[in-house]
Amino acid sequence: MEIGIDSFAAILPDPATGKPPSPTDRMADLLDEVEVADRAGLDVFGIGEHHRAEFLDSAPVIILAAAAARTSRIRLTSAVTVLSAADPVRIFQEFATLDLIARGRAEIIVGRGSFGEAYPLFGLDPRDYDDLFAEKLDLLLKLNETTYPIWKGRFRPALEGQGIYPRPHQPRLPVWVGVGGTPQSFARAGTLGLPLMVAIIGGTFERFRPLVDLYREAGKSAGHDPEKLKVGIHAMGFVGETDMAARDAFFPGWAHLTGRIGRERGWPPPSRQQFDAMAGPEGAFLIGDPATVAAKMLQANETLGGVARITFQMSTASLETAAMKRSIELLGSEVAPIIRNALVATDRTGKTI
Repeated sequence: MEIGIDSFAAILPDPATGKPPSPTDRMADLLDEVEVADRAGLDVFGIGEHHRAEFLDSAPVIILAAAAARTSRIRLTSAVTVLSAADPVRIFQEFATLDLIARGRAEIIVGRGSFGEAYPLFGLDPRDYDDLFAEKLDLLLKLNETTYPIWKGRFRPALEGQGIYPRPHQPRLPVWVGVGGTPQSFARAGTLGLPLMVAIIGGTFERFRPLVDLYREAGKSAGHDPEKLKVGIHAMGFVGETDMAARDAFFPGWAHLTGRIGRERGWPPPSRQQFDAMAGPEGAFLIGDPATVAAKMLQANETLGGVARITFQMSTASLETAAMKRSIELLGSEVAPIIRNALVATDRTGKTI
């Protein structure tokens, strides 16, 4: 199992003063976090894409390129690229360039986005939400296979064999599909035989098992090797010295962002009781001391029938700079060895832990 971190480059107000850090300082802290993750031996670091005031990740490839220049081994990915609102040719060129800088460590996770701001911003009709994604994913995959694509669609000019440069360092860029809870999205990823990244930002892991099964069944029906149908999880997560320390570091930022977004969507205000339930044994938050977090990761792996990657969404704890870096260190030095040893034991015995 690969273990990593996703960041939305959240910029949150200090609870005491109500003032956020400067964007320059927050970006510097974020790049420091990627360096810490690289040194800690984590496998992957992802940067999201949003076009909102509370996030600094509207141009994730630039952040990833800066991270590539400061790291040596960690894989660097989007989390996710809002492909529906972008030109696949430009996306491919940007990530191919990143792959050259990173010497083969770039990946793309593509999705439709959980916010709608990108569509009017780039002159697109939100009613074409899914059609845009399906067409642009088709083109992106074509670009990954050939330098001189012949392609025609509805939403951009046709390609008639123009060369698409540069080509990446890797033979092909790894492309994952990021999904929420829509069955059609799971089935599409399986039919295409692409690895799946599931955003589980609340509730329980169990409720996603039928959707993951749908993905695997669609992939099998389409003739894809089951070994290539990888499932990843993007989850709220944070590691502290104790369960309470981890929750206390994570909760204020989570409550602020969840409350702000919830007001836009008509959700009730978040509570500490609700948060603690999701961080508890039955919830999908991977928050606690190393033993607690490792146990929940192994539980998620068993519940979903095998997980190839788990990435921690830690952005809401970004005000606690020292705690953030310590959390990343604990994830690499204490959580990861527990997971790897347990999964090696599982392989040897043939039993699920």
